[in-house]
Amino acid sequence: MKNIQGESKLTFFEATSIIVGHGVGSGILSVPFLAAHNSVREVLLIAGFCYLFNVVLHLIIAELSYNNQGAQFISCLDAELFSGKIKSILTWTAFDTLGLSVIVNVSAFLTGAAAVFRSWFGLPDALGMLLFYVIGAGVVFIGMKLVGICEKIAVGSMIGVMVILAGATFLSDMSPLPSGWHGFRNALALFSMISFSLSAVMSTPQVVKGLEGDIQKIRGAIATGLGLNVGLILLITFITLLGAGKDISEDGALVDLAAHLGGWVSILGYIFTLLALATSFWANTLNLRDIVHEQTKWGLKTSWLAASLPCLAIAFFGVSTFVGFTRFASIIQVVTGVGIMVAYNLSRRRCGESPLVGSLGTLPFQILVVACTLLASVGAMLPVK
Repeated sequence: MKNIQGESKLTFFEATSIIVGHGVGSGILSVPFLAAHNSVREVLLIAGFCYLFNVVLHLIIAELSYNNQGAQFISCLDAELFSGKIKSILTWTAFDTLGLSVIVNVSAFLTGAAAVFRSWFGLPDALGMLLFYVIGAGVVFIGMKLVGICEKIAVGSMIGVMVILAGATFLSDMSPLPSGWHGFRNALALFSMISFSLSAVMSTPQVVKGLEGDIQKIRGAIATGLGLNVGLILLITFITLLGAGKDISEDGALVDLAAHLGGWVSILGYIFTLLALATSFWANTLNLRDIVHEQTKWGLKTSWLAASLPCLAIAFFGVSTFVGFTRFASIIQVVTGVGIMVAYNLSRRRCGESPLVGSLGTLPFQILVVACTLLASVGAMLPVK
């Protein structure tokens, strides 16, 4: 086991919660909108397959970071993949592309939070975005340890809220679940969104650093975190479909469920949505802060501002819906995985061993993960009907 030192040491549950928190956000709240255009059979089969291939993907990402002392993606690509006279150009291009995807993704969290504040308190969207930004960015400003603690508290709270919401949904008038084959296009779009919802690849280096290179804990945190995410995806999807039926908008699942159930139950739905968006906001801005810091050497505080402030600016323009922001961001982040896989292949051969992934990181599995990644990227561009 390597001796990897991070900004702060995380407990196993804090590391697991960072994986959960990264995924439980804009993507997971967008799944029911796409699930309503598929059958229950497709939802279950796609969710199961997405979990399996994402476990392999995240372990591969973890090992790439592990081989580079817990570094973030851009530093790994710079060390393992890019070379020659255009190395600097390629590194900065990857930095710009990945940074843009994260910024757009975080903008979706601000848009989703504004929808909650609008529905709950009647606040203007601009004020809702600003309020959420101040609260969320403040946690990341303090550092990784506070992010881990807040993620842990938020994940526990979300599980409790979901249990209550499930009970309330089962006691109300329920709509029939969707059935029948709705076409390959809709299934592929759902596959893309669930893949994106499970993606915590950018938080994986935080787990490697926070657990100080402990191989068993890294494996366990990734498998457990993704498992909890799958469970939450299915729970949110089915209670939203049962509660709201086909009346699911692009504002995010629990906003629609809260509007349908009303009363005190609606407040729980709003709280869950804000917690889910906050956990992803913390994880993504923390990751981007570290990427900016590793690339520019500006320092953590300045890098935090550079990582978070553009997200607020983009959200203010209102150029897309909540689901629209999410699907655009998923295109870039999923395609980025192809370059990372090539870097991992080179890193695995350079190190001559595979302590984290083992045989699951061999070339056939690398090809399978890349194929699934490209398929998910195609699905993110398809309209549903």
